[in-house]
Amino acid sequence: MRVDLRLAVPAASCWVVCGVLIGFPGQAGWCAASLWVAAAAVLAVVLRGPRARRLWSVACVALAAAALAATTVAVLSPAHRPAGVVAATSAGRAIEGIVRVDSAPQEARATGNFGAEAASERFRGVMTSVRSGPSGFALSAPVLVFVPKAEPGERWQRIEIGDSVRVRGTMKALAPEDSTSFLVFGSAAPTVEADAPFWLAWANGLRSGFSRAATSLPGDGGALLPGLSIGDVSAVGPDLDAAMKASSLSHLTAVSGANCAVVIALVMFAGGALGLRRRTRVILALAMLAGFVVLVTPGPSVLRAAVMAVIIVFSAAAGRPGRGVPALALAVIVLLLFDPWLARDYGFALSVLATAGLLVLAAPLARVLARWMPTALAVVISIPLAAQLSCQPVLILLNPAVPLYGVAAKLLAEPAAPVATVLGLIACVLLPWLPAVGYACAQIAWVPSAWIASVASVASTLPANQLPWLGGIAGLALMSALTVSVLVLVLRPAGRRRGPAIAVLTALVVAFCGAYGGSLIGAGIGRQLAMPSNWQIGACDIGQGDAVLVRDGDLHALVDLGPDPKLLSACLDRLGVARIDLLVMTHFDLDHMGGLDAVLGRVGIALVGPPENSQDRARLAALERGGADVRIASSGDHGTLGELRWDILWPKTGSAVMQTGNDGCVTIAFDGAGIRSVFLCDLGEESQNALLATNRVRPVDVVKVAHHGSANQSERMYQTLGARLGVISVGAGNTYGHPTEIALGILARAGTLALRTDQSGMILISSAPDKTGDLTVWAEKGSTPPAVRE
Repeated sequence: MRVDLRLAVPAASCWVVCGVLIGFPGQAGWCAASLWVAAAAVLAVVLRGPRARRLWSVACVALAAAALAATTVAVLSPAHRPAGVVAATSAGRAIEGIVRVDSAPQEARATGNFGAEAASERFRGVMTSVRSGPSGFALSAPVLVFVPKAEPGERWQRIEIGDSVRVRGTMKALAPEDSTSFLVFGSAAPTVEADAPFWLAWANGLRSGFSRAATSLPGDGGALLPGLSIGDVSAVGPDLDAAMKASSLSHLTAVSGANCAVVIALVMFAGGALGLRRRTRVILALAMLAGFVVLVTPGPSVLRAAVMAVIIVFSAAAGRPGRGVPALALAVIVLLLFDPWLARDYGFALSVLATAGLLVLAAPLARVLARWMPTALAVVISIPLAAQLSCQPVLILLNPAVPLYGVAAKLLAEPAAPVATVLGLIACVLLPWLPAVGYACAQIAWVPSAWIASVASVASTLPANQLPWLGGIAGLALMSALTVSVLVLVLRPAGRRRGPAIAVLTALVVAFCGAYGGSLIGAGIGRQLAMPSNWQIGACDIGQGDAVLVRDGDLHALVDLGPDPKLLSACLDRLGVARIDLLVMTHFDLDHMGGLDAVLGRVGIALVGPPENSQDRARLAALERGGADVRIASSGDHGTLGELRWDILWPKTGSAVMQTGNDGCVTIAFDGAGIRSVFLCDLGEESQNALLATNRVRPVDVVKVAHHGSANQSERMYQTLGARLGVISVGAGNTYGHPTEIALGILARAGTLALRTDQSGMILISSAPDKTGDLTVWAEKGSTPPAVRE
């Protein structure tokens, strides 16, 4: 297996230097000077003609690439995060800025002037000017903008990519290594100052028209089709998104080299059929590629694929067909010099690694597999296997787990992806001109799209679909070492004599696999046997949301419902909970009541907050039709669940403020059977302090931490509670950064041990049967904490 390293090594050095220096931009200047000196010294050695001339030449080019990267960081860093703007907009000062929109608005949640983690919409863009008080700045800095959620009919809902909008609010500077320079929190709806230029407007029309047509098709197939064709995943719901990630198929919705190859191949073949000359076909192919990049928006994987495609097309046009690895390496160097912050972008890294895996590993793996199966089948298996092996070490940083069925899911789904992509692109182009024909193409493309969605859904629900792995840098290093070791053993030429090094490596790999498999089996059996029967508090692992059970004997209370009825049903079934005697719906956000269907017909009493709209009232009506006694909860309400007493602490009765939403969410406390607990729902700092002011907050043993561990917390609240355990119900890899370091620090200073469902899975808490006041914790995964003493 030979790999051309003449550009691969310089690309790697460029990547490393960019990745390090964007975090320390002040050191980039002297580092660049040092690297230029080193490159010049090595060049002098090369010119003297040493024996290892090729090796020295590669070292010289690598140093030059690293020096150029350091120079780029030194030049671009001041403009990426201007110090004057950081100073002028600090401490929450009001700003007014012009932002060029780079992404379509999407629903999000973020802390800002408009409330504690209030409902909002977000979009990415480039801020071109900003004013704070008397200070004004012209700049070109990437920003992530949050604005209050638009009401139907508001003008800003029609914001499109390329528009220039005026935003008023506050700004927060991010770390130098972050690809986004500032977060902008709008206090009101943005106003459009200038429409998108024509070369972006045409793409906006095509994109929105195709997305509307595709999403009118039934089921997950319609929601997934825009992602497969043009990379638009706005219609992909949380369930499908989680299924695609769990089954290792999310890359199919990230436009990459395969999509660019399809576009270029269609143009080249069509041009050849029409008898066009090579130069004309190349020009048309590049023009179509540019249009395609504009249509799908130039994300990191799109840029990597497009630049690499341009390099290969130019090489072919010059009569010297380029090889894959040098083309990939040159594309990496070009893009990192254009945007050094790509060095820390996971999407860019996975795109490069997957492509490198296909170029370097696919053919050797196919030859090895062909020893035991037909060659055609070996080739089909080698492609997803190569991509998975090359990307898995980095994927560990995003999700410390190994997808057991990832390769199998790829084998089933990936053959359908090109069909959906081609037909979807044809439909996208034809819909404005021939709507009937375009919609027919979209309907046909729906078939492979629905198949891919079905594969993802089935694979994600299979048992043990995610095998746990060590997280962080240690997990990355371990997975990298294991991958390299396996490849060395598997790709060793057949018939070559096995030396002692290979024998030792084989023994180590076998021993590790045996130990890992044994630990999985032993841990699974041990955890099931250790699962306590006397648990009192059970936090379901339902992703980014809340669903926590409180139990006394055969009576059960459920505080919130999580985002997904399937996940909630699985948790209830596992714990043997058939009926919910007391349901507390703290407020009506989706991550707290999305699992409502799982409990309809099974609820006795339901304590809820005031409904805010017709949708909320419809949900309460569904509960009543199922036999629930629905009551609007307020401070002072109390009752019992077996031997446990419950009290409603918030919202405050008779108050005109903080009655709905996060700040008005129903806060309940339980006391009895050796455990005192309080559930802070999504209260923010202001509402937590208001609750403290009622003098109804007492010390507890367990606190359900507010809002999944967001930064908007009152330290006085947690000091007053003095809880021994703090349960954080949070989704793994969530995009909100929960739990935040601020929240974790508050818990640590209060002496509260943080228990996180993203790390521990389901969490069960019970009191010691000997009435000593000790608490025991059972965790579904990871290490189980020791008993917590009174």
